[in-house]
Amino acid sequence: MEALLSQFTFLSDQSLLDKTFDPSTIEDLMKLFEIESYKAWAAAELEQETELEETEHAMQEAEEHLDSVMESAMDEFRRFEEEMERISRDEVESLVQTAEKARKMGNLMEKSAAIASKKYMEAALNSATSSMKSAWKGISSGKDFAFCFAVYRLGIVAIVFCSAVWRFGLTFMQVFGGI
Repeated sequence: MEALLSQFTFLSDQSLLDKTFDPSTIEDLMKLFEIESYKAWAAAELEQETELEETEHAMQEAEEHLDSVMESAMDEFRRFEEEMERISRDEVESLVQTAEKARKMGNLMEKSAAIASKKYMEAALNSATSSMKSAWKGISSGKDFAFCFAVYRLGIVAIVFCSAVWRFGLTFMQVFGGI
């Protein structure tokens, strides 16, 4: 293109100086300009198409890479989710087992407390009954009547108290213990 411009400058100068100058030589030069322009335009278009193809190829590679990365991330997420579900399920099972053991232990402790309470009440009733029998023997044998009568009455009060406590205990266990 530079050569054509220098040729055009030369012909322009010649046309101004030479009166016998043939204008068709400039037309021939203009046709060469046109051909050169078409060549440059075709080369630019070819270069643009090549760049477009390279860009499309790069975009395709980038999309494939992104798809690959996304798929591996989703696989990793699925594995993580499965692991968390397994851990959660194991924890729930462990908590259920612990709760069942605690429930059984509570039932056992309730039964033990009821048995111990019953034994204690029986012992208290036996002690009160023994005191009453001893006081009755004392009254029958003529010992200090007032003292023996007081012990006898104390035994009756102890029996009534034990009976009330026993009923309260049963009521309490029925309400709170589920008997």
